[in-house]
Amino acid sequence: MNTDAEAKIRMLKSSLRCSVYGLLGLLPVIGLPFAIATLWISGRVRATEKLFWNAARPYRIWGVVIATVGTLFWLLIVALIVYSSVSNGGWGGTYSLSGGE
Repeated sequence: MNTDAEAKIRMLKSSLRCSVYGLLGLLPVIGLPFAIATLWISGRVRATEKLFWNAARPYRIWGVVIATVGTLFWLLIVALIVYSSVSNGGWGGTYSLSGGE
């Protein structure tokens, strides 16, 4: 098989993988590794796009957008959980923003 054709096929498969992993990146807890993998794969595909035209480019772009949104959302949720546990001393209690008065 032609090496150019093989490179194009790998690029197309990786672009589609970006879209699937991007959607999996929206899942709670287990989604963060998928979102990070999407960003990593997208970088590699983007380097190949400089050599060949990528018919699956919209899938890669949407996968990256969804993965970025998922990553930021779940990092925000984790930060809020950590902040909540630290600000309450880890003992539950009230969740008011008035300073605990």
